[in-house]
Amino acid sequence: MNIAIYSAFFSPETLTYIRTVIAYLESHQHNISLVNRLKKYMSAEQEGISYFSDDEILASNIDFLFSIGGDGTLLRSITIVRDSKIPIFGINTGRLGFLTSLHRDVLAEGLDLFFKKKYTFIKRSLLEVSTKNTISALEKIGFALNEVSINRKNTTSMLSIKAELDGKHLTTYWADGLIVSTPTGSTGYSLSNGGPIVSPDSACWILNPIAPHNINMRPLIVTDSTAIKISVDGRDKNHLLSLDSRILTIENGNDIYLKKAAFSIQTVQLEGAFFFDTLREKLFWGQDSRNTQ
Repeated sequence: MNIAIYSAFFSPETLTYIRTVIAYLESHQHNISLVNRLKKYMSAEQEGISYFSDDEILASNIDFLFSIGGDGTLLRSITIVRDSKIPIFGINTGRLGFLTSLHRDVLAEGLDLFFKKKYTFIKRSLLEVSTKNTISALEKIGFALNEVSINRKNTTSMLSIKAELDGKHLTTYWADGLIVSTPTGSTGYSLSNGGPIVSPDSACWILNPIAPHNINMRPLIVTDSTAIKISVDGRDKNHLLSLDSRILTIENGNDIYLKKAAFSIQTVQLEGAFFFDTLREKLFWGQDSRNTQ
């Protein structure tokens, strides 16, 4: 099997787990391709390992991408997968790990399960982003797996954010910003801002204003077939547009268009893992003394 390994950050602890995964793959005669930034950390005598650049799409012969790190690493890895249909297997060496299927503490057992094909795929929709006036960066990576957010820049004043759904006026948010979240992103920035949690296979978007001036403005769930138009105004000439971990400065008046991307991302879920189990574990649901009586 052809396995690509990606990591965004190379702490000593993360490198230890990367080397453990490489040793496992080598012992089982799998072909390995590493993100080229890892090359300087590899032993000179290691042969048969190829490298890829993280500013290109992975080669079509890759069977799986192993993302080793936290949720942020997995989010970054979609820029090298894009529409290639290569599934992503997340190995969590971080903290929360809503997106990653395998925790570092059971690494060997999880890899055994994976190569015994004891897993399922989770199909995750993405938001596609474009603007009225073309921005070159969006032409290359104009999509988000977690969320697209609009935030103020260089000012403490609120933004005026006009939102349209399928060409019809929804409202004008007076707020610090607006989060448009995918189901995958519902456990991320949107959750921190009081948004609802939805299961990853839900066909929806979440519009969630950030610190709205009118407290009656609540998060809104719409179907993912909805086309969204956002127009921003404010005292500063610019505002911030973020797509997951990627941040751009954009001029007010350059309308933003959001819709469902033509492709989706597949992540691996190991047998025995369950989204709602993860919620209970990560968010400490049910940890009430009354539940032990």
